[in-house]
Amino acid sequence: MKKKITIGSRGSKLALLYAQKVKSRIIEETDSNNDDIIIKKISTKGDEIQDIRLSDVGGKGLFSSSIEQELQKNNIDIAVHALKDMPAIETKGLLTDTFLERADAREIAIINGKKKLKDLKQNAVIGTSSYRRQFQIKKIRPDINCKIIRGNVDTRVKKLMDGEYDAIILSYAGIKYLKLEDKISEIFSVQDVIPSAGQGIIAIQCRENDKDMISMLKKINHKETYKRAHAERNILKILEGDCETAVGIHSQIDENKITVEAELFSLDGSQRFYEKKSDKLDKFRELGNEIGQILKTKSNNTYKK
Repeated sequence: MKKKITIGSRGSKLALLYAQKVKSRIIEETDSNNDDIIIKKISTKGDEIQDIRLSDVGGKGLFSSSIEQELQKNNIDIAVHALKDMPAIETKGLLTDTFLERADAREIAIINGKKKLKDLKQNAVIGTSSYRRQFQIKKIRPDINCKIIRGNVDTRVKKLMDGEYDAIILSYAGIKYLKLEDKISEIFSVQDVIPSAGQGIIAIQCRENDKDMISMLKKINHKETYKRAHAERNILKILEGDCETAVGIHSQIDENKITVEAELFSLDGSQRFYEKKSDKLDKFRELGNEIGQILKTKSNNTYKK
């Protein structure tokens, strides 16, 4: 394997922490040292567009496509992504098959005055640009008004503190990486608010013909997370999930059993289709496919009526 490795990453503080985590794991598991691995910051359209929903301007690919292009051009050796921000269908010629151990997948709320969601005033304004989060929160508090919020975590927290919102919803994993746990007002269970597929997972992508990188990445792949990631993403592939698809998916492994639960909302959020199933751990891919097909059939049958 060649000595120098270039990692491509978004330039946000959180993304660079993810890239540094990958770099540290490579150093731990190989004979590489700190100078052998370079982190290259890459600007993405998702970072540049801050005032509208991603689904209105191209979906999740806005965070990953610029980095993937650098990978395809051989300008970087591997790309680091938050798995939840990646489109379900793999880009031709690239391989996303390595995952670091999953961090906490739960959702959290940061609320002015450190209140709980149930204690917010009537018609309070919550910041989220995710249809999934919007529909899930409205299930708990139907009176809540959801208003689009974009930008990195620091930007969102500042907007909250400036009074533009009464609360914001974020992933626990990102807050932990940024050491902002003291700002958390409420942590939602994965049953109350089913997270995005792959939430809390750092994914590493390489070229599918780069045997050296594939061999090296196997050394840092976390086996349980690998199975959970594929089970969850197989549901998205069946549903053709992207930012405009309001779907929550979460898996858990207990010894030799994997359990996956998923919910799919109609486009306006008025209907919810839910499924939860378990199977033997080695059936993780098939289980994802099965749940995806069940949800797709349920929603299609409803729309045909």
